[in-house]
Amino acid sequence: MSIAIIGGGLAGCECALALARAGVASTIFECKPALYSPAHVSPGLAELVCSNSLRSDEPVTAVGLLKVEMAELGSAVIAAARETAVPAGKALAVNRELFSEAMTARIEAEALVTLVRREIMGLTDPALAGFEAVVVAAGPLASERMAASLLETIGGEGLYFYDAIAPIVATDSVDMDKAFWASRWQEGEGDYLNCPLTKDEYMVFLEALLAARKVPSREFEKELHFEGCLPIETMAERGERTLTFGPMKPVGLTDPRTDRWPYAVVQLRPENKERSTLNLVGFQTKLAYGEQERVFRLIPALHAAEFTRLGSIHRNTFVNAPKVLNERLELVARPGVYLAGQITGVEGYVESAACGLWLGTQLGAKIARGVDIAPPPQVTSLGALLNHLRTPAKKFQPSNVNFGLTPPLEERMKKANRKMAYPERARAAWGEWLAHL
Repeated sequence: MSIAIIGGGLAGCECALALARAGVASTIFECKPALYSPAHVSPGLAELVCSNSLRSDEPVTAVGLLKVEMAELGSAVIAAARETAVPAGKALAVNRELFSEAMTARIEAEALVTLVRREIMGLTDPALAGFEAVVVAAGPLASERMAASLLETIGGEGLYFYDAIAPIVATDSVDMDKAFWASRWQEGEGDYLNCPLTKDEYMVFLEALLAARKVPSREFEKELHFEGCLPIETMAERGERTLTFGPMKPVGLTDPRTDRWPYAVVQLRPENKERSTLNLVGFQTKLAYGEQERVFRLIPALHAAEFTRLGSIHRNTFVNAPKVLNERLELVARPGVYLAGQITGVEGYVESAACGLWLGTQLGAKIARGVDIAPPPQVTSLGALLNHLRTPAKKFQPSNVNFGLTPPLEERMKKANRKMAYPERARAAWGEWLAHL
């Protein structure tokens, strides 16, 4: 028997490779290159569109811990990310092109995975006939036909929010006399190129940002931004100093020209090991293209910046998971159809991949051995993320993994001790669960 997987993104690839490790065949249906979403540009699988960062790699953080748990489950995404990593301080960032190539190569080399390049029009598409189960891993940018079919099946329980993409600039176009390489608090080897601003320069930039023309929303769409990925101009609207306490925070970054922290700073993160292109960290935006070039060049170090990619805005679709999915990530309204990745209501590259990895692991065990695997304990990162999808809420929203999703610690302790207590508790519970698995 074989499983149909709709979508060759992070979740779809992880699901297929996890199934293969269990000896279960699958077919990935990927609509690229015949059909691209508004955010995708490459025919490769597992394309990263918003950023090249998989966030913190410290195992004392929830997302760092999730990476450890995923690696121990055999994650292909984490393995490929480490193979294609670029300097990013305490974060795990990758060369997007090499990462996609590595993931595509894994899929193409796996005998139990068949890759079919065609769009699936909906859950009733004839191409899905004969499969034992169907996994919808089409991501938050599922094709309009696929999204419409899914929403019809679940009875209108779909939600959406807007996600924005940050611009990328050519490194050799940055004025190095007005920028400096450093990591916050001098940690690491200076993995970020920092563009400082004085108070006057910041105020000029802020005024232009607030007045810039934005890409308008469609009449039938209400803007619902995910708080963890707000457009830079939306943050600016919340107050004059909001950006200096957010993506333009200067704390811990000493400008060698003044030997002081600047009033504000823009951090640029390398897109590749050669550092030939740089991502404007936290500068996801929905400004019109011409406005982006005009406004962002008001940052002194970027006055002559060459933009190799401009920011954009797109709608992310996800379901009300606690209502429409059971504990196996299966549609209550359509048994045999499963969801994986961001369309379930997890947010982020790592979380999306983890969701696909878990679904492939549990489906593989069920099909190959007839075994039902219990999800990891809620105190673990993966367990907390999956529990989020099972927790009813008046207004269900996507979530990154965080220790706030886990049960509170049983004893009171100082903040510094809590930082270690959460991961220590998680590792102990994970080890016991993994041993049983």
